[in-house]
Amino acid sequence: MEKYLRVGLILRPHGVRGGVKLLPLTEDMERFRHLREGYIERDGAYAPIRVLGASIQPDAVFLRLAGYEDRDAAEALRNHYICVDRAHAVKLPPGRYFVADMIGCAVEDSNGNPLGLLTDVLETGANDVYVIKGERELMVPALKKLLDLVDVENKRIVLNAQVLEEVGLFAD
Repeated sequence: MEKYLRVGLILRPHGVRGGVKLLPLTEDMERFRHLREGYIERDGAYAPIRVLGASIQPDAVFLRLAGYEDRDAAEALRNHYICVDRAHAVKLPPGRYFVADMIGCAVEDSNGNPLGLLTDVLETGANDVYVIKGERELMVPALKKLLDLVDVENKRIVLNAQVLEEVGLFAD
């Protein structure tokens, strides 16, 4: 499992004092109010960063970061990720998983037929959609009745074969 989890993507500078606008990559936007330390992901490396403050809006988060006191400095952060280490990640309830842990899981149906690897999770608003790449690309909604097993420790997901017939969409 990855040591760091992405919690936001820096979209652009905000204001003239080095603030940044962040696209949240977490369901719990309130987590940013209490975030004091994180990491900037650049080219596979993680640099520690102190968060001085956060403002939360319905569709975005604005952060002030130590060491970025003007717009030009903040511009250098555009399109980089804010991450947290696992020790400071939000604790998930049973049956919930970090997307980063699900990516790369081998997916099969309940009859033992391999379907491929989970390569992406699309957030659609109603339900997430899992993208599975194998011999054919498969897209399925993230429904409890579809998921017979999610074992991120062993990188394995089993989908209910009957439900899969109803909801699975194969790309031609």
